[in-house]
Amino acid sequence: MRLYSSRSRQKEELPAPRQPDGTPTKIGMYFCGPTVYQRIHVGNARPFVISMWLRSWLQLQGYEVTLVENITDINDKIYDAAPGHSAELAADASRWYVEDTDLLGLGRPDFEPKASETVPEILALIEELVSDGLAYEAGGDVYFRVARFPDYGRLSGQRPDEVHDQEPNPLKEDPRDFALWKATKEGEDTSWASPWGRGRPGWHIECSAMAEKYLGRSFEIHGGGLDLIFPHHENEVAQSRGAGREFARIWMHNGLLRFTGEKMSKSLGNIASLRDVVQEWGPATLLVFFMSAHWRKPIDFDDRALQAAEQQVRTFENRLNWDFGFRAPGPPWEDFTAVVNDDFNTPEALAILHEWVNTGQVELLERGLIDVFGIQLKDVIEPPERVIELAEQRKLARASRDFERADELRDDLAELNWEVRDVADEPGYQLVPIRRSDPRFHDAHA
Repeated sequence: MRLYSSRSRQKEELPAPRQPDGTPTKIGMYFCGPTVYQRIHVGNARPFVISMWLRSWLQLQGYEVTLVENITDINDKIYDAAPGHSAELAADASRWYVEDTDLLGLGRPDFEPKASETVPEILALIEELVSDGLAYEAGGDVYFRVARFPDYGRLSGQRPDEVHDQEPNPLKEDPRDFALWKATKEGEDTSWASPWGRGRPGWHIECSAMAEKYLGRSFEIHGGGLDLIFPHHENEVAQSRGAGREFARIWMHNGLLRFTGEKMSKSLGNIASLRDVVQEWGPATLLVFFMSAHWRKPIDFDDRALQAAEQQVRTFENRLNWDFGFRAPGPPWEDFTAVVNDDFNTPEALAILHEWVNTGQVELLERGLIDVFGIQLKDVIEPPERVIELAEQRKLARASRDFERADELRDDLAELNWEVRDVADEPGYQLVPIRRSDPRFHDAHA
């Protein structure tokens, strides 16, 4: 399998799924999770979904995968959102995050560490950087010396001489230096003891320490949103590689969700919560929506895109729920494997799923939808006897060319929340339930 890495700017090959002795190859994956101070928006769910899908696929290929996805529960945003009550808010929002992502039905990462639970490891890493001359104390804060890491800027493409002051402080040696430890300030209700006085970790060092704690000094894949490449991930690289760790080999940065063409963010106020979207559209529709764009590309979020995804879900449901035994030659499973193994190309995989719909390859369709992408479709809904009677009457009316009566019977079926579709296979029609989200449901009950 090949995955595009932001660091090398090319597709990188993963090692073979099995070692020469037959044991599974171990793949460590670290994806940056949310900073928890309110319910996450639907854009926050994209890296979660990508990481869960990728873990599932790699496991199916025979790898032994460990997925770590952190929860940032120490951060300026949390202090600002709940002065004097940041710990309480962080605990509540952490719970909301797990509850809301559970709605997707994809399972959980193997480890979901919190920054507040990793402070000893964070302090040890900072002390190592200070001892090696890569960091220094200034007024109770500790800063990383950017000038001591010659490779700074390689990941993001930033030129070191053009990096602006990330965290203004007149005590810093260099405006580009960034905080590893921050002294407690007025209004901050959580703090920890350190060799430099009470304080709390900087954002970037948290992920370096959590990744190493659960995956070791080197691992295969680090992921997160494209907006994290600078300064967050650039600073992670500087800290961890500066301390002698190989750290992550492949850097995956997913494109962002755009709300009517603009990045979706809390600061812009153009957000839709993950919980609200799942409750309105269902998890299957949202997952198919995410499949429709390559993970490295931005994806536009609006009702039209969700309606298109919902229609695709119905297509899959209809094929799996009403299988008339029709089969035609279609793409083999190897074609599906090839597109997924080529930079995890979900739009191409989605196209093959539709080819399996058209050719009646229901076994492959189910394998791809459920086993790989975790898309759980609705169970078969058997039409009631009265619905079948009306459908049979409509069939007879059409056979006798009484199309006016056939249209009346079609309307009668719609009032019972069923759509009738004419098909070539026996019995000559297909009955599809009309969902409550369908405008026809409301028209029938007006």
